[in-house]
Amino acid sequence: MSLQSIIDLESRFGAKNYAPLPVVLATGQGAYLYDTEGKRYIDMMSAYSAASFGHLHPRLVAAMKRQLDRLDLVSRAYHSDNLGAFCQDLAKLAGLDACLPMNTGAEAVETAIKAARRYGYDVLTIPEDKAEIIVAAGNFHGRTTSIIGFSTDPACRRGFGPFAPGFVTAPYGDAAALEALIGPCTAAVLVEPIQGEAGVIVPPEGYLASLRRICDRHGVLLIFDEVQSGLGRTGRNFCFEHENARPDGLIVGKALGGGLMPVSAFVARRGLMDVFDPGSHGSTFGGNPIAAAVGREAIRVLGEENLSRRSAVLGKVLLEALRAVDHPGIVEIRGKGLWVGVELDPAHVNAKDVCLSMARRGVLTKETHATVIRFAPPLVIEEADLLQAVDLFHDALVEVHSAAAVSCAEQI
Repeated sequence: MSLQSIIDLESRFGAKNYAPLPVVLATGQGAYLYDTEGKRYIDMMSAYSAASFGHLHPRLVAAMKRQLDRLDLVSRAYHSDNLGAFCQDLAKLAGLDACLPMNTGAEAVETAIKAARRYGYDVLTIPEDKAEIIVAAGNFHGRTTSIIGFSTDPACRRGFGPFAPGFVTAPYGDAAALEALIGPCTAAVLVEPIQGEAGVIVPPEGYLASLRRICDRHGVLLIFDEVQSGLGRTGRNFCFEHENARPDGLIVGKALGGGLMPVSAFVARRGLMDVFDPGSHGSTFGGNPIAAAVGREAIRVLGEENLSRRSAVLGKVLLEALRAVDHPGIVEIRGKGLWVGVELDPAHVNAKDVCLSMARRGVLTKETHATVIRFAPPLVIEEADLLQAVDLFHDALVEVHSAAAVSCAEQI
């Protein structure tokens, strides 16, 4: 089938809930992707961090194959021989006590919300059905109806109400403003250490540590959503480690599945996790033997291949290279580790057009909020490929800016 016929087939029989670039991918390896015609691309997206360890990492593929030769799915009606070890490895990595595996990141967020509310009633003695969770403006925690109810993005919310109460919104990055919202019914604070979908928004230095102190002072829970920022993305195993701001609960996903399958988890201190009892929460596929095998190997790969350190080192290279790009269309460059957002001025360049131009040059990424280009390559990327991607980004900026200037001149 031709590229266009494949795209047309998806458009005809699929939902139009995404606006993908006109690229049809067929194979991948490491930091490279290849389309149906064999063209190679440098991956600067990593499937929103789900492919942080690279595409088809041989160790992860081998671990999955070994498990497929042994056992597939038994549900949580019985024990499996690798679930406990997986939970132990993840809890130790996070410096917490217990792990509740799920599948998608949104499921793990929902798990955290349920845990926080029950903790609020059982431990903090908040009146029934009055518990509140403080969230941040600009957040993105998933697509379920309860989660989008506390989103501040109109595109996420339109047409999907009514929404559940119980969420209070604070400005992101302003610890004092958040503390002022804590009241007698506050059970928890739930934030992303870096807001990814919002455009890689990095809060002021000290913000995470301030949240830890505030939550301790008021006796409420601190929960970090590290579905995108976790497992090496920001140059540490978890972003909260940059400020030694260990949370009471941690939400992990995406990279935990090694790019092979959906694996997520809610990790917490024992006092929080123990609000769950049999029948209170669950998932048929959550923590299944294949997920546990892949998740354990992902944790090993993260440590044994020093990927967090690699992200820190190459992240500095990426930031320096991007800051050396001289173009009037660039408004701001922000990021941490191998996770950078470049804010563009729409008066000079259109972000989607820049992504299309980059794709034609062999670099794949995607804009967010119409003005930000994201750079989040697999942590296994080579420095030469990273620098080449930045060079091609510059070329794309020049092309799009020039084309816009010509268009304006023709209209005049």
